[in-house]
Amino acid sequence: MRQFFEFERLGTNYRREIFGGVTTFFAMAYIVIVNPAILAAGGMPKAAVTTATVLTAVLGTLMMGLYARRPFAVAPYMGENAFVAYTVCLGMGFSWQAALAAVFISGLIFILTTVMKVRAWITTAIPLCLKRSFAAGIGLFIMFIGLNESGLVRLGVEGAPVKIGALSNLGPLLAAVGIIITCILLIRRVTAAVLLGIVLTSVLAFATGYAPLPQQIIAMPPSLSPVFLALDFSRALQPDFLPVVLVLFILAFVDTMGTLIGVSARAGLLDEEANLPEIEKPMLADAVATTAAGLLGTTTSGAYIESAAGIEAGARSGFAAVVTGGLLALCLFFAPLFVAVPAVAYGAALVVVGFLMSTTIKDLPFDDYAELFPSLATVALMVFTYNIGFGMAAGFVLYPLFKTAVGRGKELKPGVWLLFGLSLLLFVVYPYS
Repeated sequence: MRQFFEFERLGTNYRREIFGGVTTFFAMAYIVIVNPAILAAGGMPKAAVTTATVLTAVLGTLMMGLYARRPFAVAPYMGENAFVAYTVCLGMGFSWQAALAAVFISGLIFILTTVMKVRAWITTAIPLCLKRSFAAGIGLFIMFIGLNESGLVRLGVEGAPVKIGALSNLGPLLAAVGIIITCILLIRRVTAAVLLGIVLTSVLAFATGYAPLPQQIIAMPPSLSPVFLALDFSRALQPDFLPVVLVLFILAFVDTMGTLIGVSARAGLLDEEANLPEIEKPMLADAVATTAAGLLGTTTSGAYIESAAGIEAGARSGFAAVVTGGLLALCLFFAPLFVAVPAVAYGAALVVVGFLMSTTIKDLPFDDYAELFPSLATVALMVFTYNIGFGMAAGFVLYPLFKTAVGRGKELKPGVWLLFGLSLLLFVVYPYS
């Protein structure tokens, strides 16, 4: 098994991989609760979607570990699920069954473009400065998610777009303490510092009465039958169906690409040109997961940015993904135990992981404005639109524009122009609400 997962080449061992896999799981376990809650707003049965969410995550994560042999977890994307629930179903009037059909078709397109190696070809054409901006942007994005989840910042309130959470409230105070504890553990180079930070913050939350202890440990999973194979293709011939498929495809395309490159950079898995060797394998894993998601009854899935938490804990090989996948499978029966981890605990961990990932911003070309401005736009818009795909799309549009404007168009590879076209198409067909 050590040889299969290339432990020696990657300089890792079972303990690091197990710590990493467990850390990734706890950093992303919230999706088991949050994804069904979001999709329920679009009319989907919450209990059945919970089972579909777990099964999709298990399938994608195990394929990522055993086939792609990469330390990335896979699950339904945040952002795309909200797009389906609030824009496609509530805004455009799609039934959730028709939305699942769009997810399924976008997954088939993913598989086709991956097998034909189109996605890998495009990824290798991305300029180095933009690849570096992905890691920095994802770091700040993870940090922002953690601040919001933990209550240290508050979104959607009157007045300023973002407000500070009151430290007089126990939740934000516990999150702040958790961040400090985790940072100290990292500074002291304690093994599995991020995971230990989650555990210690959870203990504080339970001890202070902020978070309730789980009332039960084991529960049978809800039936999948209400959403399994419930796709409705009757709307496929209507003119508003294709734009939905294209938006799902493009958003997930750039989300996965940015996550794979950004997280791999932190793990030291990229080559000297900042490319991920055999990138088509993890891309195929997320393509299969998205296709399966439509069949099982949930939304577009792919590599999860919370995998960065596991990488900071030592994960380097696919064995960590197998560990994460196994824990996700246990969620089917031990969900009350796993979901008891409070948001202040995993939110604090995400903030610290964001600190670590955002350090790559120092590698941006600050002496070349034609490359710096698109890179910074990518970082900023990832965070301020709360959408990785939109931030990357902005960079893909601005980079060739600025290069051409200063007479440096010959530096551009053909794949850059294809990304330019896809990104423009995203901005045109996206059904803004």
